[in-house]
Amino acid sequence: MSYETYFQQNREKHLTELKEWLSIPSISALSAHKEDVNKAASWLEKHLNSIGLENVVVHQTNGHPIVTADYLHAPGRPTILVYGHYDVQPVDPLNLWTTPPFEPEIRDGKLYARGATDDKGQLFLHIKAIEAILKEENGLPVNIKLCIEGEEEISSASLPPFLDANKDKLATDAVIISDTSLLEPGKPAISTGLRGLCSLEVEVNTANTDLHSGTFGGGVPNALHALVALLATLHDEQGRVAVEGFYKGVPELSPLMREEFAKQNMNEQALTDKLGLDTLYGEEGYSFVERVGARPTLELNGVYGGFQGEGTKTVIPKEAHAKITCRLVGDQDPQDMLDKIKAHLNKHIQPGATLKITDGEKARAFNIDPTDRMLQVAADAYASVYGTRALFTKDGGSIPIVETFSRVLEAPVVMMGFGLPDENLHAPNEHFNLENFDKGLLTIVEFLKTV
Repeated sequence: MSYETYFQQNREKHLTELKEWLSIPSISALSAHKEDVNKAASWLEKHLNSIGLENVVVHQTNGHPIVTADYLHAPGRPTILVYGHYDVQPVDPLNLWTTPPFEPEIRDGKLYARGATDDKGQLFLHIKAIEAILKEENGLPVNIKLCIEGEEEISSASLPPFLDANKDKLATDAVIISDTSLLEPGKPAISTGLRGLCSLEVEVNTANTDLHSGTFGGGVPNALHALVALLATLHDEQGRVAVEGFYKGVPELSPLMREEFAKQNMNEQALTDKLGLDTLYGEEGYSFVERVGARPTLELNGVYGGFQGEGTKTVIPKEAHAKITCRLVGDQDPQDMLDKIKAHLNKHIQPGATLKITDGEKARAFNIDPTDRMLQVAADAYASVYGTRALFTKDGGSIPIVETFSRVLEAPVVMMGFGLPDENLHAPNEHFNLENFDKGLLTIVEFLKTV
């Protein structure tokens, strides 16, 4: 029978299985759910064995388990490594969920549950596609490996050392990840870049105590004034980051990528209206999708200090704080960027104020040439099912483990997402559109049969 018929006939069974997995509250960030995370890994282990995969192993780590499996019976054919994660985000605020987050429910063609789109639902597509080919053809057209973790939502601390230690075992011709989204319904996309990340916290100190603004105002440094003035030096009037050397390693957009960005037909005015803004803002010379996908940024995420309560308190605060993150592209090195920002801040701090700077997260950007054969085959697979070829995009977010896979395994990473941008991942009422559940299964089968 055709694969479309196969999946139609088995749809209810597959959704029942997925609901069972989604009902496990595998929240990796909360220690109270450690056993639930282990339970989700055990469920996966049992299910992978049941569909005929081999060498299924649950690897214990210093954090949460990593599950691996394979099916290596296609000599001379490519090897594909499927990556995904079975851990999920916390569910707060619980009162905003229409139905309980771990009681999966289908409404209006959408499956609602925590993890439905990020990432149990999307990962499940690969499992069912592999199962379908094994049942229909008694084998696979490629060699398959799986590496599934339980810490993606808490920065994947255990996975990089696991990849380093198992580099030969996990050797592959391509890594396939479904943890991203289509641009919009019916408009698939393959990301060719993810921005890297670095973060820091800044503390400005002046006097050894808060001071009365009547007694001391105008005569002593004010920590909030010093911080605001300092932060204002980080950008110029054209929206560029003013830190010396910040753009080192940033590539110019190729004509091919600018063409792909243009094909998205982004309506900037519609976005402006939707956000209740008068205008968008950013680095001159680039469109919105170019700014958020392919250009580096330096953003203030929090600025605070002094009196925060109701009413007025005439105080000169002795300290003030800021949280800063940067999204990085190309060859920008996270530690180098932090060092340059710290040098800038120390250079521009006003007299009478002192600085304390604390480094935070660091992750390199990921980039891949869209002409890579694996990406081209994936784009064609989307076209065969969705009726339109996937566009090649660059995403503004950061998934640090993608760059790690690419670097450690020296293999292209193909991000074949089947979610939609409005599916509330990380938010209440997370859901997965079942139209893309159905089409995703067929797209993955097509990819595995043609790669």
